[in-house]
Amino acid sequence: MSIILGIDPGSRITGYGVIRQQGRHLQYMGSGCIRMADGDLASKLKQVYAGVTEIITQFQPDVFAIEQVFMSKNADSALKLGQARGSAIVAAANADLPVFEYAARLIKQAVVGTGAADKAQVQHMVQHMLGLSSKPQSDAADALGVAICHANTNKTLVALAGKAQGAKKGRYR
Repeated sequence: MSIILGIDPGSRITGYGVIRQQGRHLQYMGSGCIRMADGDLASKLKQVYAGVTEIITQFQPDVFAIEQVFMSKNADSALKLGQARGSAIVAAANADLPVFEYAARLIKQAVVGTGAADKAQVQHMVQHMLGLSSKPQSDAADALGVAICHANTNKTLVALAGKAQGAKKGRYR
């Protein structure tokens, strides 16, 4: 069993999603958004750090997964996004959580089946995969998608490791 905290970083809204993975089964634990109050960048980064630290304290995750920075047309926005990511990662590092990073296209591929999926498709599939009664808010759905992506990646790595162990013992030839 593993509790996974997924983060969709942003300088105005940072989404979070927490799931429990037990084998192939994924269970929704919670999600939401850290909304930054108006202010300078430093105060917003402080809010990201404090919010993620509070979520870690509340849910006690075993692992932290976050979306990688993508290059946008606006360099200033990309830099601010990177700084928000950094604040969230420091919160995870201070809690001694292992940190995993995933590209947006890989997350969409894991959740929807195509790396070109839009936000509405991610929301729909997250709702379906976790058995939620309603669609989560967009940023929270993206964060849950990050957590689902990690769960799927982790499940695949564990299966591959099992096959490798079997091969060492003379099986799977």
